[in-house]
Formats: sequence, structure tokens, C-alpha cells
Amino acid sequence: MNSKLAASGLRQLGSRLYSTATVRAFANQPAEGLLIGNAGFFDPSGSVVPSMTGVVWARTLTSGAVKGEGKSVTDSTGGRKEEKEIVSNWKVAPAKMAKEDGAEWNWRSFRPWETYKANLSIDLKKHHVPATLLDKIAYWTVKMLRFPTDVFFQRRYGCRAMMLETVAAVPGMVGGMLLHCKSLRRFEHSGGWIKTLLEEAENERMHLMTFMEVAQPKWYERALVFTVQGIFFNAYFVGYLISPKMAHRVVGYLEEEAIHSYTEFLKELDKGNIKNIPAPAIAIDYWRLPPDSTLRDVVMVIRADEAHHRDVNHFASDIHYQGHELKESPAPLGYH
Repeated sequence: MNSKLAASGLRQLGSRLYSTATVRAFANQPAEGLLIGNAGFFDPSGSVVPSMTGVVWARTLTSGAVKGEGKSVTDSTGGRKEEKEIVSNWKVAPAKMAKEDGAEWNWRSFRPWETYKANLSIDLKKHHVPATLLDKIAYWTVKMLRFPTDVFFQRRYGCRAMMLETVAAVPGMVGGMLLHCKSLRRFEHSGGWIKTLLEEAENERMHLMTFMEVAQPKWYERALVFTVQGIFFNAYFVGYLISPKMAHRVVGYLEEEAIHSYTEFLKELDKGNIKNIPAPAIAIDYWRLPPDSTLRDVVMVIRADEAHHRDVNHFASDIHYQGHELKESPAPLGYH
């Protein structure tokens, strides 16, 4: 009998506490803290605010400004816009950063210490001559992939570069992910190669973010990216599992083709067939370019990045060809 009465009482209490009106009333309250059992709310200052109920309630993330105040940020076009801050009980706020000259840092996707100056003196003409069967397979695979790209994009190098970067950012992420899992399985270090490959993927993604400011993809180009990325990601994933040395060789040859594409891009800029517009703000900050830099300067530093990725991936493939694992040779960290 007592148990039935207790159960009935709990049902009635629950219907009141979890009713729509109750939830709406709590939702309209300011995000002050966590309700802990019968004790009350836990205030971030460390004190406990008494409560009349035993409901465990947490409002962890609410869109809206603190006390109605908004934060002014700069968008990708340089204009100012008001953005409401995200309120959270956990008090995990992004650190406010500034440039070396004290100006406000406008980018959230990368930090000031992640910027760098590309090595424009890097040899752009180096080529790995395919000697083994796997090398030849990798080489001709890349050549076959280039043919439909030439047919589809022709001399629209802005869109071509944008499409290229959606593919170029995949291998580093796949390789880094597989090395990460391997490191966990074997309880061993990677020699820094996980970080190197993930940095490569992030650098290629920043290339894409830059070209998004230059050329906006059409709907069918976006659809093509979906298709190509889905096929290439899975193909490269399987290929890396089967033969890492061939996978890295494929990327090495892909980067050689990227160097060629960006060289043709520069020729079109020099001929005046492509307008040499001012460099996007994101590129100026990421590569530490002068404020008056142009699109040509951006293409120059991106081409240098591709040459660096070419060398790193051919180097990784050579390590495997010599019968060693990547962890046995320290990774080339620090370029980006």
C-alpha cells in the first residue's frame, strides 16, 4: 500500500515538474548555473543558491548575449557585424587575441602562432622519376585523374584550384587518422608523423578557405565535390591500408600536378586573362603577406606549400621503400 501511494505521489510530482509550463518557465530564466539535487543551483562563484525542488536541471548552452550585449566582429569581407555571444555555465570563453601591431585578431579558424611565411625559394622543378611498378601505377593514376579535370575546368583556374584543394586536403587527414589509430593499438609514438600529416590537411583546407573568397562554386561544382570527395576518401583509405608507400607516392605526384596547375594560373594572371585582384584578408594574415598583396602573391605562396607537401610525401614513401616505418625517421615538423 505504501509503495503504491509513493508511486502515485511521484507521478503527480513528475507531471508538475516536467510539464510544458515548468520547462518553459525554466527556459526563460537566465543561465545562472546547475541545479544540484535538493541543494539548489551551483553558482560559478562557488556558492550554492537554495532551491525548492529536487529537479536536476542544466542549461549548458544558450544563444544570446550576456545582459543583452553583443560582440562586434569582422566578417570575411572586412565589414563589421554584430554577433551575440554564446552563454555557458562552464565559463569556457575564447581567449581574446591581437596581432603583433595590437590590432584585433579576426579569425577563429587559426591563431596568430599558426601563421607563417612560405618558403618561396623551394625547388619547384623536382620530379620523382617512377622506377618501380608501384611508382608507375601511382604516376599514371594521377595522370588519368588530371584528364577529366582539364576537360571540366579548362582555364577556369580559380574554380580549378578550389576543386583541387577539396581533394588535396583528404590524404593528410586519412594518413594522420590511420597513424593515430596505429599508435594507439601498438602503444607507440609516431615520430611526429601524425602531426605532420594533420598539419598538411589543415594547410590544404586553408588554401580552400582562401579560394572561397576568390571564386564562388556553382551548384554543379558543389555536387561534383560531394561525389569526388566520397570516392577519393574511401579509395585513399583502402589504398593506405594496403600500401602506405604507394599512397604517399600518389600524393607526391598529385602535388607535382598542383605545382603545374598553379604555374599555369600565374601565367594567366601575368597575361591579364585573370584579374589580379587584391589578396583576401585571410590570406594576408595566414601567410603574413604585406597589406598590399595581390592574388598573384597568394598563388605564389600556395604553390610553395604544394612543393613542400610534394617533398614530404615522396620522403615518406621512400622511407617505406627502404623497409622502414615512418616512426623510425623524425617527421619534418615546423614548416607550417
